[in-house]
Amino acid sequence: MTAITAGAVPRRGIWGWMFFDWAAQPFFTVVTTFIFGPYFVSRMASNPAEGQAAWGYGVAAAGLVIAILSPVLGSIADQTGRKKPWIMAFAAIKILCLSMLWFAAPGSSLFVVLVFFCLATVAAEFSIVFNDSMMPRLVSKAEIGRVSNVAWGLGYLGGMIALIFVVTMLAASPETGKTIIGLPALFGLDPVQGEDARATGPLAALWYFVFILPMLFFTPDSAKGLALRPGIRAGLTELKATLSEARQRIGILRFLIARMIYQDGVNALLALGGAFAAAMFGWTITELGIYGILLNIVAIFGCLAASRLDTALGSKWVVMTSLVVLTLATVGIVSTGPGFTLFGLADLPVEDSGGMFGTAAEKAYVLYGLFIGLAFGPVQASSRSYLARSVSADEAGRYFGLYALAGRATSFLAPFLVATVTALASPRLGMAMILLFFVIGIAILVGTPYPADKPRE
Repeated sequence: MTAITAGAVPRRGIWGWMFFDWAAQPFFTVVTTFIFGPYFVSRMASNPAEGQAAWGYGVAAAGLVIAILSPVLGSIADQTGRKKPWIMAFAAIKILCLSMLWFAAPGSSLFVVLVFFCLATVAAEFSIVFNDSMMPRLVSKAEIGRVSNVAWGLGYLGGMIALIFVVTMLAASPETGKTIIGLPALFGLDPVQGEDARATGPLAALWYFVFILPMLFFTPDSAKGLALRPGIRAGLTELKATLSEARQRIGILRFLIARMIYQDGVNALLALGGAFAAAMFGWTITELGIYGILLNIVAIFGCLAASRLDTALGSKWVVMTSLVVLTLATVGIVSTGPGFTLFGLADLPVEDSGGMFGTAAEKAYVLYGLFIGLAFGPVQASSRSYLARSVSADEAGRYFGLYALAGRATSFLAPFLVATVTALASPRLGMAMILLFFVIGIAILVGTPYPADKPRE
């Protein structure tokens, strides 16, 4: 299973691999975070608190499935060799389930909608496991940080373009039926029935179908290994050995535990941050879309800057700095409400100047959000390169399976805490639970060597 060698892959193969992030990101941008998720919370449920709790439990359920099965699939993929057939299979599931979100009209069953969303999320994350595990065979370790961050930045660019399309062409005012540029919504979409938000599911499905093709056509796959049935048996045996082995590789184990915790906070912040703002300020789809576009713009520049910093200073420095920024920015957003920020230490005018983000509190929230946008790309891209620099190409599949497990093993916990505290207390206190995951993750990562397999001096 060593048919390709890092550094010997043609440029179109590298670009094809990077275009996977371009293809995948609109699902997370327009469906999970900025458009469909807030629509579900604010308009499908009977009230925003119930919606945030239901959405949080849905994200938690998907995370639990991903946590259990990702390392199993990663180990099986190492034995069967080829990654693309797995990616194509999960792509079919993702595309089908995203298309079904079109039927999520107000008054529809929250449970049914969450089932399709969760299946799409699971399929998306499983595809990422196989795509990420291809990286050590495609590029040299010296180039991993740059390529990983550029790919992530390319993903945010794709997400931003999809979001701009939604805001300017699909998201219309319920009062006027026109979009922000003064045109009627394409295809006669009715904003009163939430069709502009519901259309993001089929849009993300079509985008994924089209732009995953360069990776499938141009990026070389590993050589074929065992057949599926013996590959499953060998993969499960290898997984057991890997779990035992990982306990002996203390640096990798510490890194995976740290990522397990801080990535839980990142996932919850991305899944619930837009919905939190929509509920607090009553933002429309247009305002949420503009907010998302602003975050994606700074995310692109953040990833491009991190691609250089990762090479010059190392993946650990980028991850640590990004986590500190995310912590401070999260404090900012949970401390802001109508007429105040920093938990009331700073009073803000309550007058609305009109237009989007018309109050001072909304502008403060957007400012904090820009810092989130600056950091949430690099923290994930450089975490990926952190591990890729710490393992060999032959063991990448099984360790990226553990990496996905680390990203999802407790991924139900942050949304569950947010949802439960929201239901028992308030949405603001619920969102504040995310801070625990950043702080604990930073504390563990401080003492972790880099690369993770390097003994501490």
